[in-house]
Amino acid sequence: MPAYDFTAPRLFVEAALAAGAHLPLDRAQANYLLNVLRRKPEDPVLLFNGRDGEWRARLRPSGRKSADLEVVERTRAQTAAPDLHYLFAPLKSARLDYLAQKAVEMGAGTIRPVFTRYTQGDRINLERLRANAVEAAEQCGVLAIPEIAEGQRLDEALDALAPDRLLVFCDEDAPVADPVRALRAAAGEAEHPPLAVLVGPEGGFSPEERERVRARPNGVALSLGPRILRADTAAVAVLALVQAVLGDGR
Repeated sequence: MPAYDFTAPRLFVEAALAAGAHLPLDRAQANYLLNVLRRKPEDPVLLFNGRDGEWRARLRPSGRKSADLEVVERTRAQTAAPDLHYLFAPLKSARLDYLAQKAVEMGAGTIRPVFTRYTQGDRINLERLRANAVEAAEQCGVLAIPEIAEGQRLDEALDALAPDRLLVFCDEDAPVADPVRALRAAAGEAEHPPLAVLVGPEGGFSPEERERVRARPNGVALSLGPRILRADTAAVAVLALVQAVLGDGR
């Protein structure tokens, strides 16, 4: 038997979850289950709210466009969000959607926009960012929705990091031939240190910003190889690397 049911649709809900609870679906959720997925009465649906674990529920249609769910049993206990902060310079909306989804898939526990000298624009739609995070969590079996933090200027974001949090800084000019060895050396004896990953804008960091980041004591600058990566590609690459070496991918 597989450890996870990939056949049942999965929904994030705000309500508390417990056996026997009846949850009305909003119009969009009901339409998705009944008309898009064509789920039938009694078909299983998996529910989670980021607090109570994951639960199996039964679909109870009450019309062509309406339904509710009867919560049956818990399938997985709640887990905490990974202690990994993802700090990024905002991108254009479509690529930002992709970035948010991939950050959730790769195990970010906090997602924070960081505004730099070359960031394109100084506003970001946090509700849209959260919606993309929720969608990714629904599709990938994630139990804890990452915190979507308010945007900060780079100096503020750096100052807000706890001193013991290892900052992994993506820098195409870093003289690092072996990023795995560099990460292990930076972590020292800590097996799973609290982590933060910082990826800059398409135009890179200014010289002053690069020096500011490098001046932080508990940090490591990494090059991701001989090719220049787009910011959204760099996000996936560095998060996969960090999780494999120091995070929950070990």
